[in-house]
Amino acid sequence: MSHDIQPSEITPESTYRNRRFFMKTGVAAGAAVLTTGVYRYFNPVVQERAASEVQSSPAVNPVSNAHAIEQPNTLQEITHYNNYYEFSTNKSAVAKAAEHFVTSPWTVEVGGLVGKPRTFDLMDLLKIEHEERIYRFRCVEGWSMVIPWQGFRLKKLLDLVEPLGSAKFVAFESYYDKEQMPNAKYSGIDLPYVEGLRLDEALHPLTLIATGLYGQPMPNQNGAPIRLVVPWKYGFKSIKSIVKITLTDTMPETTWNKLAPDEYGFYSNVNPNVDHPRWSQATEQRIGELSRRPSLMFNGYAEEVAGLYNGMDLKVNF
Repeated sequence: MSHDIQPSEITPESTYRNRRFFMKTGVAAGAAVLTTGVYRYFNPVVQERAASEVQSSPAVNPVSNAHAIEQPNTLQEITHYNNYYEFSTNKSAVAKAAEHFVTSPWTVEVGGLVGKPRTFDLMDLLKIEHEERIYRFRCVEGWSMVIPWQGFRLKKLLDLVEPLGSAKFVAFESYYDKEQMPNAKYSGIDLPYVEGLRLDEALHPLTLIATGLYGQPMPNQNGAPIRLVVPWKYGFKSIKSIVKITLTDTMPETTWNKLAPDEYGFYSNVNPNVDHPRWSQATEQRIGELSRRPSLMFNGYAEEVAGLYNGMDLKVNF
């Protein structure tokens, strides 16, 4: 059953938790979009950003004819159960460890096989047309959430640099600073964190560069100030605190695939029929619920994205 979402202010958590939630299908798939509002800054570091940045917070555009999706998790759950190994391997400790992470000024270098390589600052990115999207989030560890993100389609950013015909993949790199992230030496992974997508995955309408959640700028522990969100893939593909994006003609290395290629594939699409070598992926534990629920193929976005993988063996290309 479809509904029209009317323009309104950015919705606070209390309203999110007590109304129906919506997801756009079709060309603008996956979007549950609310309209213009002003960001409320979430943490002490962000609160210190220049007044000009606050005044330039992006407008968020409406989308109609959306269908219902599960109710989002609470802000507390989303911001206090986090994987961010640069700060801590303890999910409940990440928020405290990242509390004073400095995210301003911030720049993102976009280059490689593009016609117009460019370095964007945060203000450039906030000026790109934003949308609000309520997405399922499925961790490879077997837990899940529903998160109301705000951000812009990655395609809008890539269009600005004009990818060349020879570009086939998009590589991403996270920020890494030993001084700000002293616990990273205990992470057990190579840093900086790197990830990658096929170009057609990156250009898909569901693929989002998120700048915030619940109508607020991105919390440090969730990947401030910008992160990738690819809702049909396991969460580790949605790289946090991005500083570099490179278009390439070869499949890029990715952090977890380098560490354990038999456990973490390049694609890492949510697939209940392909188990992790050490646990089943058939079910998941939604944070805040008592019982497990069945996992969905492509995390419930099969109608929108399955065509990207026509003819591929999804067990081989896991």
